[in-house]
Amino acid sequence: MDLKDKKVLVFGSGISGIGAADLLGSAGAHPIIFDGNEKLSKEDILHKTRGDYPVEIYVGELPESVQKSLDLVVLSPGVPTDIPQVLSFFRQGIPVWGEVELAYQMGKGMVMAVTGTNGKTTTTALLGKIMSDYKESVFVVGNIGNAYTGASLQMRDDSVTVAEISSFQLETIDRFAPHVSAILNITEDHLNRHHTMEEYIRVKELITKNQTGEDYCILNYEDEVLRKFGENISPRVVYFSSLRELEEGIFLRDGQIIMRMDGEEIPFVKTQQLQILGRHNHENAMAAIAMAYCAGVPAESICESVCQFRAVEHRIEFVEEKNGVFYYNDSKGTNPDAAIKGIQAMTRPTLLIGGGFDKGSEYDEWIQSFDGKVRYLVLIGQTREKIQKAANRLGFENCILADDLKEAVDICAQKAQPGDAVLLSPACASWGQFDNYEQRGNMFKEYVHNL
Repeated sequence: MDLKDKKVLVFGSGISGIGAADLLGSAGAHPIIFDGNEKLSKEDILHKTRGDYPVEIYVGELPESVQKSLDLVVLSPGVPTDIPQVLSFFRQGIPVWGEVELAYQMGKGMVMAVTGTNGKTTTTALLGKIMSDYKESVFVVGNIGNAYTGASLQMRDDSVTVAEISSFQLETIDRFAPHVSAILNITEDHLNRHHTMEEYIRVKELITKNQTGEDYCILNYEDEVLRKFGENISPRVVYFSSLRELEEGIFLRDGQIIMRMDGEEIPFVKTQQLQILGRHNHENAMAAIAMAYCAGVPAESICESVCQFRAVEHRIEFVEEKNGVFYYNDSKGTNPDAAIKGIQAMTRPTLLIGGGFDKGSEYDEWIQSFDGKVRYLVLIGQTREKIQKAANRLGFENCILADDLKEAVDICAQKAQPGDAVLLSPACASWGQFDNYEQRGNMFKEYVHNL
């Protein structure tokens, strides 16, 4: 779509929305920013834009006359596609894109995209390092915290975009077509948004919607949904597995990552060379390695970059040792499956801090994964009683309820013994008590440093 002189509604005034408005302004479109939060100030929203293009701003309600004049709607990821306002756009036949679609259509070069319930940020960051070490023009964007729209105009034909893509962003793609994609895993999450597991799976799988036989999709062989999905898609499928050798794909053998492709066996790094902990991170490394190799990066360059890569902040991040107790920040463990990976990575008796916003998850599998490692479970937030009931039902009695994160850290410091670990891995979103998981992780680190 030629966007020049088009009236485009940007729904949402966060980082993604402002990035979209700035990009539309640069393309010669007429952006209209709308946010349903009537408490917001139009002046504050205006000050967040670049300020060198005309823009209309509406908060609270969107006038019907404006709605009828639109050529395109760009949704921010946090705006559900099934609310009445958005459904009315669909009924009128107005194209509805997400900011990922807008950025893709305005950008240049090769796109590599990572999705999945867990591991996206670590895999995207590792892949971004591999590609940046090998190529001159690389942009690491998307759900990792850098707006895709903010980078599009800087891209060249030889650029590489490494994008972390959430299910929320995949809902609104149209032509988005990565050359190499990956779906790392699919477990229960965001059912408050997608309502059913079937819909959540369908949306995740949209990442391959526009790929062709010239493209690649990296899939987790140990995920039954993805193994079956890989049998009937257009791109060439490369499976990864941390549990078995594959006839074709990437896998672990005697602690080394090996790739078999087109009859050739390529040895990559040994897991002991990695600076990221846990089997789930070995899987993340395999996915990133496979993506980079399919994109033409030599094995030697990949190995060098992977060995240098350090853990992503807030993902099983070592914070500090205090009085012989080791503190780890896994604030990015925002659902039970991610938190299972966190506890599995621990090699010490552990005091675990969990709880937060209720996304409709169940916590039985998380509690069952404690495997005798967890000495105390200290719970905070909206879900603390729900998790405590599940724990007690499963025979785990050492639960302590705390009013906030600071109190939880203090309780753990009092009860921990030298050689123990204290792990913040909440299995829940941060909303309600914190703006996001980054703020929660940073506060945890501050409380630990101040002990």
